Amino acid sequence: MNILQITSLLIVLAGAFGSINYLFLKLPSPIGILLVSLMASLALMGLDFLIPAMGVADQVRSIVADLDFSDTLLEGMLGLLLFAGALHVKIQDLRAQWGVVFLMATMGVALSTIVVGVGFSWLTGAPLLIALVFGALISPTDPVAVLGVLREANLQKSLETKIAGESLFNDGVGYVVFLVLVGLAFTSGQGEHAPDPSVEAALKLFFQEAVGGALLGVVLGWLTFRVMRHIDDYSLEVLLTLGLAFGGYELAVALHVSGPIMAVCAGLLIGDVGTKHGMSEETRRYVDAFWKLIDEILNAVLFLMIGFEVFAVAFTMDAVTAGVLSIILALIARLTAVAVPVILLRPFRSFSRGVVPIMTWGGLKGGISVALALSLPDNEWKPLILTATYIIVVFSIIVQGLTVAPLASRLGREPELM
Repeated sequence: MNILQITSLLIVLAGAFGSINYLFLKLPSPIGILLVSLMASLALMGLDFLIPAMGVADQVRSIVADLDFSDTLLEGMLGLLLFAGALHVKIQDLRAQWGVVFLMATMGVALSTIVVGVGFSWLTGAPLLIALVFGALISPTDPVAVLGVLREANLQKSLETKIAGESLFNDGVGYVVFLVLVGLAFTSGQGEHAPDPSVEAALKLFFQEAVGGALLGVVLGWLTFRVMRHIDDYSLEVLLTLGLAFGGYELAVALHVSGPIMAVCAGLLIGDVGTKHGMSEETRRYVDAFWKLIDEILNAVLFLMIGFEVFAVAFTMDAVTAGVLSIILALIARLTAVAVPVILLRPFRSFSRGVVPIMTWGGLKGGISVALALSLPDNEWKPLILTATYIIVVFSIIVQGLTVAPLASRLGREPELM
């Protein structure tokens, strides 16, 4: 199938499964679409098992392979999704929570990567560096999943800003940590062309990706804002924001800096400074509506794709067991990533009782983790990592996603000091 046929199929299925969810399941849209697509996938696999001659599962598996989930998300959809998410987070709100957001997006990701890596190595016998790669790809919360559920949770503004801001930034940081660890773990056997595996080179790569991505996002966002100040045409200004998200991400990839961090920084600048000083009221309404629509459509397609990725996973008994145990491991790591920064900041600020449990349970994993697992070089541990990742992601989106709103209702309603 060509790209147009695959795109058409995804949009048709997303609309159909979204309608099934709306009419019958009545779950939050992203979770409902994922659940329906997962049930459809399992039904097809069951049908293929009962009637092998039909070969339906093999045909779907071929389509899934042609789709290349990793490239589609990491090099296509991710920039738009992160830009759309950042566009609706105000810098002023983020500034009030910057300490928590910064520590959770940096120290939190590092702690979680170590906890998951050491635990996964102990559980499976995987080499520590390989296990740390798994820790890096599963540690960041997925802003697509988190922001999709946040719309339904109706949280306090300060708590919502903490969760949204952290998910946007720890995604970019986690991606950079993943790239660094992959460079360290998969260098053998590449001869003189192998990348430099030294710690110094890893730190240099981290600095280049993270700081370079932030600087590029701010510069491109500022230049776009300066152009928009001289224009009063909502259709052209919407087009400029789309060009910033698309072109900026591709430029970041070409310059070998972090595209996710670029998209977040550019989205924050346009969503705050740009809307206040560079757009008319009419333009603000159209830009806001356009990006909300893009966000909803891409969310629907992404969660549909996650459901169908079950065809790419090898479900052996050992892998499933490791995946189920890894759910507990990921939750412990997430608790560590949230609790340690909160404990460090308690002498300087106050937190409500519900911050740690809500942010721990609300730290959803999503499509980015699956895409990173699929992007790993072929090796003996990749099938196990992919299976464990998929099990954690499905559990996170369905179980945590459906219960975080009631949890927030019970714990997140009391007055929060900061």
